[in-house]
Amino acid sequence: QVQSRECIEQVIKFAYEEKLFLLADEVYQDNIYAEGSAFHSFKKVLMELGPPYADSVELASFHSISKGFMGECGLRGGYMEVVNLHPEVKAELSKLVSVRLCPPVPGQMILDTVMDPPKPGEPSYERFQAVRTAGMGSIDPRSCGTHRDQSQSMWDVWDDPSSPCGIGSPFFRPRNSVPDSQEKKQSPDMFFCMRLLEETGICVVPGSGFGQKEGTYHFR
Repeated sequence: QVQSRECIEQVIKFAYEEKLFLLADEVYQDNIYAEGSAFHSFKKVLMELGPPYADSVELASFHSISKGFMGECGLRGGYMEVVNLHPEVKAELSKLVSVRLCPPVPGQMILDTVMDPPKPGEPSYERFQAVRTAGMGSIDPRSCGTHRDQSQSMWDVWDDPSSPCGIGSPFFRPRNSVPDSQEKKQSPDMFFCMRLLEETGICVVPGSGFGQKEGTYHFR
């Protein structure tokens, strides 16, 4: 779920060879839980690769406050950054964006904080770090099933029930042998989500609503 730097380099080189436009959805860059995993910006890796990649591969990077801990899905705002875009295409893109309505002011304020957070020595730095650490710290153990005692029977459907840890983003993959799902004429992921809701009150969304590889199931 978390691309390594080596993987990103391969993607960039492939895009260069095939003359592809890269779209980097990086909205879950803060949601990384597994030890040894880290977020690598496509733009940063692209620039560090140097020529001929850095000055020719077209790239658009996306980030949103609603997907991280800052917005918590209640605030809306985001940005797109493009590099190596043809000047004429960039001009048309600027026109298209400029005629759209701006996001709400609160969303713009939070986005500004995401892009330029308090720095050491500034009055709000310690409080900001405390809130951020507490928020992200509460997500980390939940990604590894720390609260499985709420419904142990539901966690038994994971591929590895002893350690159902998420690596990054709020996506997890229970195995497809969920019992009785066919009897209820439900897909395994829907069956899992409904049982989880009934037994724990936790509401998640089955991956079948978004599309998934045949024979695999997940929820978000």
